[in-house]
Amino acid sequence: MKNLLRSHLRLLLAATAIAGLPVAAFAAATAAPLPQSAPAATEAPPLSKGMEAKLDQHIDSLHEQLAITPAEQTQWDGFAQVMRDNAAAMHAAVDERAKSFASMNAADNMKSYAELARVHADNMQKLAQSFQTLYSDLSADQKKIADGVFRHDEAKHRAMHKQAG
Repeated sequence: MKNLLRSHLRLLLAATAIAGLPVAAFAAATAAPLPQSAPAATEAPPLSKGMEAKLDQHIDSLHEQLAITPAEQTQWDGFAQVMRDNAAAMHAAVDERAKSFASMNAADNMKSYAELARVHADNMQKLAQSFQTLYSDLSADQKKIADGVFRHDEAKHRAMHKQAG
């Protein structure tokens, strides 16, 4: 069951990489084990320490690569928070799916996967909007760096799939 869930998430990650956006927050979800006990129904499961650490590492790396200035920090903080919120939302959606996966029929499975795709699409919209706000405030040199960073992420993803295929 966990392998199937991870397989489905990898498909969602492929769409993220094709969009040229950072995927470390979501990639971490495919590598970390799913929680063994279900949290309270009203509470989203927290990210594991490992997932949180990978996300923070990605955020810090991107901050450094883009050479975010103090004047850009407010926009950066908003973008970083969207990444954190998105990781939590995807983790919660995967956890919800995992709770009932064993008893799903094919139609329920399809609906559940569609829900994961919807959460992912919503997350990507939020991330793109937040990044646009940050990107518009970057200097021309920072924009060139950002363009290169996101192109590199996509090229790396394509190369990975060529090797796997």
